[in-house]
Amino acid sequence: MTVSGNVKGLKKGTLYLQKVNDTVLITVDSLQIKGDGNYTLSTELESPEIFYLYLDKSDNSEFNDRITFFGELGNITINTAWNTFALNAKIEGSDSQKKLEEFRKNASKFNAEALRLAQTAQLPGIQGNEQAIDSLNKMLSKNNLRGYLYALNYSLNHKESYVAPYLALTEVPDVNVKYLDSIYNSLPDSISVSKYGKKLKEHISKVKAANK
Repeated sequence: MTVSGNVKGLKKGTLYLQKVNDTVLITVDSLQIKGDGNYTLSTELESPEIFYLYLDKSDNSEFNDRITFFGELGNITINTAWNTFALNAKIEGSDSQKKLEEFRKNASKFNAEALRLAQTAQLPGIQGNEQAIDSLNKMLSKNNLRGYLYALNYSLNHKESYVAPYLALTEVPDVNVKYLDSIYNSLPDSISVSKYGKKLKEHISKVKAANK
C-alpha cells in the first residue's frame, strides 16, 4: 500500500504511517518534511485494515494531528492542511474508507441526538422534574437502540466489504452472538480470512465459550 498526497502549508514536521499490531500502536513508515508538504509513505499489507497518518508538528500537541483511514492494497491519496490536519482530510483510493465514512456520517446523527437530549436534561426547567427526566431517559434509550441497530444492520447489509467485520467488532461486539454469527457466516472467503474477519471469528469463539 502506498499513501501519498499533500499537506498544504506544512513547512516542517514528521509524518508517520501507523497501525495497531497486537494492541500496540506501531509505526510502519515515516518521512521528515522540510519546506514541501508533498509526501509518499508505504507498507506491506496482507489485507485491508485501519491505519493512521500522524503528523508531529513539534508543537507538543497531538490535537487534530492524526487521521484515521481504512487502508487497502494499491494507492491511497490523502490531501489535507497542516492547521486542520484531521478535520478536512480528503481520502481517495479505498472502497472500505468510503463505506466507513458513509457509516460514520449516518451514525453521527444518533450521537448528535444523544448530545441534544443530554443538554436538554441540564436545563433549569427540567432538573428536579422526575417525569421530564424519565421521559428524556426513555428517549435516550430508544435513540441508543436505533444507533445500535443501525450499526448491526450496516454490517449485515455490507457483507462484501471489509468494513463489515470491523464494525461488528468495534460497534456491536456485545450483541447476541447469533447476530455476530450471521455477519461472519455471510462474509465472502476473501473477507472472512482478512485481519478483522479472523478477529471476529476469534471473538465469537470466546463469547460462545464464556456462555457455556
